[in-house]
Amino acid sequence: MTEQRQTCTLCPWACGAERDRGEGYCGTTAGLEVASVTLHHGEEPVISGRDGICNIFFSGCNLRCVYCQNYQISRNSPGRTGPAASLSELICRITDLLDQGIENIGFVSPSHMVPQVRTLLEELHRRGYSPIVVYNTNAYERVETLRSLEGLVDVYLPDLKYMDHELAARWSGAADYPEVACAAIREMYRQKGNRLLLTDSGKLKSGMIIRHLVLPGAIANSIEVFKFLAEEISPRLAVSLMAQYHPTGEVAEMPPLHRCITSAEYREVMHRVEDLGFENGWFQEFASADCYRPDFTLPSPFSR
Repeated sequence: MTEQRQTCTLCPWACGAERDRGEGYCGTTAGLEVASVTLHHGEEPVISGRDGICNIFFSGCNLRCVYCQNYQISRNSPGRTGPAASLSELICRITDLLDQGIENIGFVSPSHMVPQVRTLLEELHRRGYSPIVVYNTNAYERVETLRSLEGLVDVYLPDLKYMDHELAARWSGAADYPEVACAAIREMYRQKGNRLLLTDSGKLKSGMIIRHLVLPGAIANSIEVFKFLAEEISPRLAVSLMAQYHPTGEVAEMPPLHRCITSAEYREVMHRVEDLGFENGWFQEFASADCYRPDFTLPSPFSR
């Protein structure tokens, strides 16, 4: 279905996997390994809006974040994809939501699945659908892959996680994350710049929003993330500061990840974001840690 028999270099690992065999760092094949197609209301207001977004969650990931809230589908474990679905079945799930008036689709954790993104979009376009395309990524991306998406992706939604190499290595298995992600952010900014273009209904139709999840005991890292964005990209960027971190069972014995962030930690980062001159974006409500814990064994993972 997709042409990935050559050794895979889609993401920064460039691990040379033969994807038709399910080899490589992400452990996924060249097929349509989609874990969930679901209506989601929990993104930023200009993305979810009143009606929500059709999010397409891919299986596997090119990072190994020990605290991942989507661990049920991101880890290389049996059953993570759910029942296998054909292209036609997946398109039907997506168009069922688009036919209800949903304007946008989000590809979640797409870094290792770019050919599959193209396949799904090509089929949607063939059937006469032209949704707003949101690329929801951990920012651990190859610049070359991002360049190949120019004109196809309408909205970049990267989560810039680390400026601290040691934390990146310890918590996500990628010591080079700061350099790789900063280069990726520069490329996304080249493509989209500062401007957020909205539809008549208030949905974001073109632009870039940079997210950052505040992690417990890692306030200095968060501040360095925003210093980089302010000083080397632009303080006019739209940013989204997230407070939703909640420890999973995977990190129950792993301080400081075994706890939620404190209100003092979150306020400190908020104040630094404001001090650095950011005016466009969103501060997530502090109580959000109880609201964003999906269960991908359910048809609607975020319904609980």
